[in-house]
Amino acid sequence: MLLEEKSCVIVCAGELEGAVIERRPGELLIAADAGIRYLEEAGMEPDLIVGDFDSLGYTPESGNVIYHRPEKDDTDTMLAVREGFERGFRSFRIYAGLGGRLDHTVANLQTLAFIAENGGRGYLVGGKSVSTVIKDSSIAFGGGRSGMISVFCQGGDAEGVTIKGLKYELEDAVLTASVPLGVSNEFTGREALISVRSGRLLVVWQQDNAAETK
Repeated sequence: MLLEEKSCVIVCAGELEGAVIERRPGELLIAADAGIRYLEEAGMEPDLIVGDFDSLGYTPESGNVIYHRPEKDDTDTMLAVREGFERGFRSFRIYAGLGGRLDHTVANLQTLAFIAENGGRGYLVGGKSVSTVIKDSSIAFGGGRSGMISVFCQGGDAEGVTIKGLKYELEDAVLTASVPLGVSNEFTGREALISVRSGRLLVVWQQDNAAETK
């Protein structure tokens, strides 16, 4: 699927959208609040269960539970990400973080920005798409891919944006958060590269297109 270093895998309480939760050897598996239900259905045992458990409706009785009071600044997803960072992980694969409540979807997109700002790479994996945020860096896709891919500025202006190998290319351009110039681009079957010299980009592509990051 995603070709990346060992990840911290986080399962949230949003819509799984038919995505299959994957866990490779050595990866840390965290259930965020009611995300534990998806893992129970899949017969998977989390390393940690994190949250205030308002969505779940009860606090699990287990030695790997990290309970937080409902009056908190972070979402349960963000709490899980912080736990991953504390344990040395810099790559995050987040399932069931899309759909459901729009405010939580937006919060999870901002969580991708938090990961990027702290030197990591996060992926929101849904049944139909994968989303990531890159900061002052690039993401590369191997050849043979088809389907849609979109690139958005996230936050302040993204400068030095270069897109190669997709249907619509850019060279050293500036993307802003107020104009969705990069929406609905397409894979062409060639290797593709998206890079930004300064700023953040939100990149969204169809889930069946794997990515190798640089």
